[in-house]
Amino acid sequence: MGFFVDGVWHDGGDRTDARGAFQRPQTSFRNYVTADGSPGPTGKGGFAAEAGRYHLYVSLACPWAHRTLIFRKLKKLEPVISVSKVSPDMGAPGWTFDKASGSTGDDLYGAAKLADIYLRADPKFSGRVTVPVLWDKRQQTIVSNESAEIIRMFNSAFDAFTDDRTDYYPAPLREEIDRINERIFATVNNGVYRAGFATTQEAYAEAYTALFETLDDIEGRLSRQRYLAGPVITEADWRLFTTLIRFDAVYYSHFKCNRQRVIDFPNLSNYLRELYQVPGVAETVSIPEIKRHYYHSHRDVNPTGIVPLGPALDFDAPHDRGKLA
Repeated sequence: MGFFVDGVWHDGGDRTDARGAFQRPQTSFRNYVTADGSPGPTGKGGFAAEAGRYHLYVSLACPWAHRTLIFRKLKKLEPVISVSKVSPDMGAPGWTFDKASGSTGDDLYGAAKLADIYLRADPKFSGRVTVPVLWDKRQQTIVSNESAEIIRMFNSAFDAFTDDRTDYYPAPLREEIDRINERIFATVNNGVYRAGFATTQEAYAEAYTALFETLDDIEGRLSRQRYLAGPVITEADWRLFTTLIRFDAVYYSHFKCNRQRVIDFPNLSNYLRELYQVPGVAETVSIPEIKRHYYHSHRDVNPTGIVPLGPALDFDAPHDRGKLA
């Protein structure tokens, strides 16, 4: 995956530090859509919530983009925020809008690749081209490419345009949600990448160990309560969900996270099935595209590009989480 320096594209680039540990690049656009257009916690103001003004660029394969699709679905924002998806195949040009390999195409500008959208926002952009992207059609720019912040915008900023009042970041639980998010991001969401893209045994073992320590702790937590922060679903659950749904199909083998599968954790696997069965969520999940992206695109990890036919997965099987209601 390449990157821009002052608007000029460069192929490749190191993903690891001197220790061989994966380093996730920082997101570049950190503005907020707010109900009245006032500035959010970061960035500048001027992005008022309006129906039809914003467009979401996603990959069905990417767990970070998947979060935003889930919130768009749960908050009933599909008529409010339009969407385009890139192809699951990522080569030298990065994410593309190649319809022949699974993209919807770019519905706004007919761009060939997502990199073109970044340059439209900033002709001198420097950094990686990542999904998701929340685009402002009026100002012709990127509002945000930080998934954790986009889901919070979807959670509340567009309340005037939806009848769903579910709050996935309720004030009484925010401190606990933030604490859970911090650990799960470092050791699970990003932890699988730290294991999969490590280039030294030491870096891999460090990531692998931290990953399964956290999964063991979550398994214990879910034996006592229904969801991560207590009796109600919060953003912490959906942030974990997008990693868990990919785990057995991809991370277990492709990223060498192979101590156990999710299906081998009784509470985690039941919890995963419950979240998958929340109305609308299954529509955001495409295991074929997920597998296609990781196994076909990561040639440094899987040189042949062969996509495995298995495993057999049944997320519609009954779960037992109701007993903890």
